[in-house]
Amino acid sequence: MDTSLILSNILNPPILFFFLGMLAIFVKSDLEVPPPIPKLFSLYLLFAIGFKGGVELVKSGIGSEVILTMLAAMAMACAVPIYTFFILKIKLDPYNAAAIAATYGSISAVTFITGSSFLEQLGISFDGYMVAALALMESPAIIVGLILVNLFTADQDEERDFSWPEVLQEAFLNGSVFLLVGSLIIGALTGEHGWKVLSPFTQDMFYGVLAFFLLDMGLVAAKRIKDLEKTGAFLISFAILVPILNASIGLALAWAIGMGQGNALLFSLLCASASYIAVPAAMRLTVPEANPSLYISTALAVTFPFNIIVGIPLYLYGINLLWS
Repeated sequence: MDTSLILSNILNPPILFFFLGMLAIFVKSDLEVPPPIPKLFSLYLLFAIGFKGGVELVKSGIGSEVILTMLAAMAMACAVPIYTFFILKIKLDPYNAAAIAATYGSISAVTFITGSSFLEQLGISFDGYMVAALALMESPAIIVGLILVNLFTADQDEERDFSWPEVLQEAFLNGSVFLLVGSLIIGALTGEHGWKVLSPFTQDMFYGVLAFFLLDMGLVAAKRIKDLEKTGAFLISFAILVPILNASIGLALAWAIGMGQGNALLFSLLCASASYIAVPAAMRLTVPEANPSLYISTALAVTFPFNIIVGIPLYLYGINLLWS
């Protein structure tokens, strides 16, 4: 693999701020980000990427590639939790296996955003409809995970103590999905005029906010590293190898569809990423038997850093080989 790809990714300012956040924990600095600020920055990033995606979607239009990409996105969101569940069941009970499988079947919006900034740094173009794929892939894994719990728990005759309408609302109308889809629609409706009006907010501030958000993510990820002692070598290996497997499947689908290199990287990142916000919140509500330290620490302390530091250049290297 071309080492320049790794260096260009590591020397990207937002990535360096992620390392700075981790370093602060390792050296026991008192650096901290007040809790409301990361939430605000998370909402801003979803708003900005959704709005830009809507504007770009109008430019590109909805053709066969867009439709095939959306279908592939939904297929991966449903398939990943199924086959990862059976991998996890080798060592774990059905509750924990289903919760972790749902986590890896869903996506990390921040990983996607970091990948898009990497592409812009390299001057590789990508289409706005990939944001729609992002929105489609966040929720189905929650539903699949709950179905797996119901099918494979020992007391199948017992009624689980949750309401399906509440679960569906949590899956499809949680704040991150609602804001992302809403921003996408508003961007599509307002087009270039809306982009000119909001670009000082949605573009000029974007990388500064991303850097600050990844600083906080570095702090959180470093704090979660101690939880990895509870996961064991099996889950740590799972948290690295399964994203590579999912990204490889994503790249094969992207190649078959005929995506451009930028779109292919973002699609493979979506397939490789794991949710550390939406799905854990839903799993805590609906599968209280599962241990949150397992599915949060693997997604946040292993898979997220792996993808943004190693995965992005690794998947782009695979794309350069395939597309050449």
